Amino acid sequence: MSLTALALVCTLTPSPGPSSSALMASQILVELENNGVTGSALRVVDFDVKPGVEKDMGGDDEWPHIRAQILAADVIVVVSPTWMGQITSVGQRVLERLDAELSEDRTLFNKVAVVGVVGNEDGAHHITSQLFQALNDVGFTIPAQGGTYWNGEAMHRVDFLDLKRVPDAVASATKMLAANAAHLAKSLQDSPYPE
Repeated sequence: MSLTALALVCTLTPSPGPSSSALMASQILVELENNGVTGSALRVVDFDVKPGVEKDMGGDDEWPHIRAQILAADVIVVVSPTWMGQITSVGQRVLERLDAELSEDRTLFNKVAVVGVVGNEDGAHHITSQLFQALNDVGFTIPAQGGTYWNGEAMHRVDFLDLKRVPDAVASATKMLAANAAHLAKSLQDSPYPE
């Protein structure tokens, strides 16, 4: 069976504006594709995702559309920039909306989650740990070395988008993330968690 991925890009920049987070998400998706996992990305900020912790907050809430794509995917990629050392408000909104899955029957079990973080300030490990804990809480499985990040020099204006080439350490981490995520997703597809 084929495996699929969905990247939730938690940038504050709507499409089609330039986004380091969108670039990192695309690089992760390329590496996943190299491991047999086809995928797509969406910028959450492009959708009207209402605040709340329900599957559907009613009205013109567009989370149900995103949720359907999450439920259809085998691997979820969450990528966030670093703002003041923290995940973006968009990323926090994603976690709050995923909280609704706690009251569902194991909807996110047998799905893999990985994380990417970009920024020109410290915070990547903090954001990664926040995302890993929350994603695991709602049922995702995190692979070994399931995070990749790039931090530029503090208080400078160089973004991930500005780099002429991806640093070897970042490329290597992204490659490992994708290989481990694909392996774990295949393993869970072949042998799901017991009911």
